[in-house]
Amino acid sequence: MFNRWGMVAYRRRWTVLIAVLVLAVIGGLWGLGVFDRMKQGGYYNESSQSAEAGRIAEQALGQRESDVVVVYDAGQGKSVDDPALATRVVDNLNALPADAVKQRVSYWETKNPALADAAKRYGLVTITLAGDDESDRLANFERVKDKLAVAGLRERIAGNTAMEHTIGERSKSDLTMAEAISLPVVLVLLLLIFGSVVAALLPVLVGGLAIAGSLGVLNALSYVVDVNNFAVNVATLLGLGLAIDYGLFAVGRFREELAEGRTTAEAVRRTVATAGRTIAFSATLLVIALAGLLVFPLDFLKSMAYGGMSAVAIAAVISLTLLPAMLGILGPKVDKLSLPWRRDKPVSDPRGLARLGRAVTKRPVVFALPILAVLLVMALPFAKVSFGAVTEKQLPSDDPTRQAIETINQNFPAAGSNTAEIVVRGSVNVDQFVLQVNEVPGVEQAVAGGGRDGVTVIHAQLAGEPVGEVARQAVDGLRALSPDLLVGGLTAEVMDANQSIVDNAPLMIGILVAATLILMFLAFGSLLLPIKAVLMSALSLSATYGVLVFVFQFGHGAAWLGITPEPLQAGMFVLIGAVVFGLSTDYETFLLSRMIEARHAGMSTPDAIQTGLVRTGRMISAAALLLIVVTGAFALSELSMMRFVGVGMIVALILDATVVRMTLVPAIMRLLGDAVWWAPQPLRRLQQKAGLSEVDTPAEKELEKV
Repeated sequence: MFNRWGMVAYRRRWTVLIAVLVLAVIGGLWGLGVFDRMKQGGYYNESSQSAEAGRIAEQALGQRESDVVVVYDAGQGKSVDDPALATRVVDNLNALPADAVKQRVSYWETKNPALADAAKRYGLVTITLAGDDESDRLANFERVKDKLAVAGLRERIAGNTAMEHTIGERSKSDLTMAEAISLPVVLVLLLLIFGSVVAALLPVLVGGLAIAGSLGVLNALSYVVDVNNFAVNVATLLGLGLAIDYGLFAVGRFREELAEGRTTAEAVRRTVATAGRTIAFSATLLVIALAGLLVFPLDFLKSMAYGGMSAVAIAAVISLTLLPAMLGILGPKVDKLSLPWRRDKPVSDPRGLARLGRAVTKRPVVFALPILAVLLVMALPFAKVSFGAVTEKQLPSDDPTRQAIETINQNFPAAGSNTAEIVVRGSVNVDQFVLQVNEVPGVEQAVAGGGRDGVTVIHAQLAGEPVGEVARQAVDGLRALSPDLLVGGLTAEVMDANQSIVDNAPLMIGILVAATLILMFLAFGSLLLPIKAVLMSALSLSATYGVLVFVFQFGHGAAWLGITPEPLQAGMFVLIGAVVFGLSTDYETFLLSRMIEARHAGMSTPDAIQTGLVRTGRMISAAALLLIVVTGAFALSELSMMRFVGVGMIVALILDATVVRMTLVPAIMRLLGDAVWWAPQPLRRLQQKAGLSEVDTPAEKELEKV
């Protein structure tokens, strides 16, 4: 199949080139509209008990929690009770667009003592914005945020909508920053790797078109489902990184085929039949890994899946269509504009990798045991992981929105986010029930919030941090009071969201493992190779998780990274898991494909292992380095969640592309010996009938003569 497509891509190269270019450019231009349609939020399970409690409470009380909280600071030694200040605040609030503000409550209009601190330096205004969904409320927030300033007072704007707006704006600037940093560095590295300007530009072109195409897909999806703004970040990260990796492998194989004396047509065919086949399998595995995120009932994770799947799939399609067509057009000119010290220099196998291959195959135990021990030690912190929520601590410590939220939490605990919303359906003695709630450990104060139509709402202020252990135990205690009540609020929402991830994680893991075992068996015809690949990927991922817990939760090196240690986001954890598992299998596929080629060429197992390592080691290392640059730029993000992704990818790629693929995998294969290629005859026949192996059939070999 891939052989024949390679010939079609060569014979119809101009048609393929023009068609793909036109589609990608049109899709990219139209896809720019996705930036106006992206959503915020989606971090919680809308089918959970806490979400249901929030909906019922809103219906019963006729109002929902405020979207914006403004802290007005009169300054040291001054009072918010100054009549002149009060007049200016009220006049300013009255001037806000009436169609943007649904409801407001201010200290100056109500004189509620809970809306001012004891020293009367701070006064609060809470605003509920108009709008049926988060996008409408964010749009209305844009209309009012610059109109909240009052002469003589310093304002700080907090609230969920304000925080989501700030996170969204910073994510956009982070994306621009990451692209500005990574693209020039990647281009220089590709130039050094290939030694030719023309060859270096090809993977970058594929990456740019992959991003453009994925934007088009995301824009189309946004008309059907909610697309979180971070989906574009993920699409850019994976689209650019994987397209460059795929381009690197394809261009490298094409140059290798030309160096062996083949014609351009033969070189294109063999490039698609070998590197192209491997790209297709690798991309399929990664797309399935990302599709595993769709099993979780969180729109945030589903958006990550949409962005990642579209970017990887389009990167693979372009690498299998436009890239072979361009290679067919260029032919030997792919080495045009070579660097002076690389001109007329033949491609040779790296001596260092050859020596490493010989050492690993001679003493596999000496290499395998220490590496396994180190990786297991690195994974140990993962056993103590704890999960939290998206809070203001995702923002830098000097961010105004974070400072506003911290000011409220410190001076106005009752107005903070550490409150449980208890919904009781049916008749209830409110005073007696409030007394019961107040007796629950971790509840500081409970008050009746009202209700109607047989629904009573109780507000309970919880002790400690909103996602801390004390607050979580309090929610568990409240839920144990009666089966007829529902508990909402931030703590309950976080607990329900994290529980939904834990509950669905086995299904995601099952999808990843089953897909890897089936596809790798069809690709390589071995029963042990896919099992080994799954175990190696799991080990690499566990070590990566351990490092992330050590840094982002335990706080070792947190000051150097400029982050605040806190419980980790379960959603980002599974995102990293899907991407890292997919990428580790990706590099495994490239490595094993050359080993299989060598084995079917008649080499012994040790020689096949060494040949595969030597032929792919340099490209795998280069691909990992380029992907580190692309993803590592996100480690410079101002948002902790994006730094989490950036650091996680850096650690995973360094471990996987060097220690695991270059030493541990060859050592384990050498220990398994010839059994590593084994499969039962019925399964072997099934794999051969599928026609997806890495070996040319006699009919396909005849194509070389055409």
